[in-house]
Amino acid sequence: MELVYVVMGCALLQFFAFGMLAGVQRMKTGVEAPAISGNDIFERYFRVHYNTMEQLVIFVPAIYLYGTYISVNWAAGLGVVFIIGRFVYLKMYIANPKKRGIGFGLTMVPNTILLLGGIGGAAARLL
Repeated sequence: MELVYVVMGCALLQFFAFGMLAGVQRMKTGVEAPAISGNDIFERYFRVHYNTMEQLVIFVPAIYLYGTYISVNWAAGLGVVFIIGRFVYLKMYIANPKKRGIGFGLTMVPNTILLLGGIGGAAARLL
């Protein structure tokens, strides 16, 4: 499971980095806390960070379940796709929020597989 833990850790580091990017944009654009609006570029970075947090709520337990009940290697591989998807989402959302679809898909597909597979694997052990 160490491979799964490394991938989870990388996803969490990515989330931390996205938070730092949002913080840098907050300072550059002069959007003072607690405001989360007032500058389009800051708002994009903020939304990427917030959306990544929303996805991590599913990702972290799902990759753990999948790695435990299905396959460590597949869980880690799907986790890497998730991380790449989040980078694509960041790049596309910052450039043009309407073009975030590819990054969103590269996030949702692994999350769906990890979650359903993990639940299915755990349920199969009950039988």
